[in-house]
Amino acid sequence: MLLGLVAMAWSIATPPALAQRPAGVKVRESLYVVSVYDAKRDPAADLKLAITKAQAENKRVLLDVGGDWCVWCHILDDYLGRNKTVGDAFAASFVILKVHWSPEHRNEAFLGAYPDTNGYPHFYILDASGAYLGQQDTGALEQGDSYSRIRMLYFAEQWRVK
Repeated sequence: MLLGLVAMAWSIATPPALAQRPAGVKVRESLYVVSVYDAKRDPAADLKLAITKAQAENKRVLLDVGGDWCVWCHILDDYLGRNKTVGDAFAASFVILKVHWSPEHRNEAFLGAYPDTNGYPHFYILDASGAYLGQQDTGALEQGDSYSRIRMLYFAEQWRVK
């Protein structure tokens, strides 16, 4: 409940220009099975696609939960798009699936299968069969007004299939 109120307050306080992906944000589309947060998508069907790809490529599935209302979600897209080393590390470890969450559309039927989160974007790590392995608060990966290269690389490496 509190998280929903915080997210709602953030979405109300978010300038309209940030309601969609800001111009200039670089998205590395090849990292994602689904590269947009879309309330109309069926995340269960999208997960099946991600699982098929993860099994074929011997990778984990990374659920990237957030929304276009989320400034840090845009910063994450831009960071992975512009930082080739970190983007490559994520690509080597994960098949990434964006899953929409907003106060208006919480995707409870899908996200209810995973532990609660306290902020967005949020990562859930699944094995190639879709079984839950862990989660990561992306706030712990931040540094200043971006992300920490060292923490992001460590995160990607620690979850890489050996």
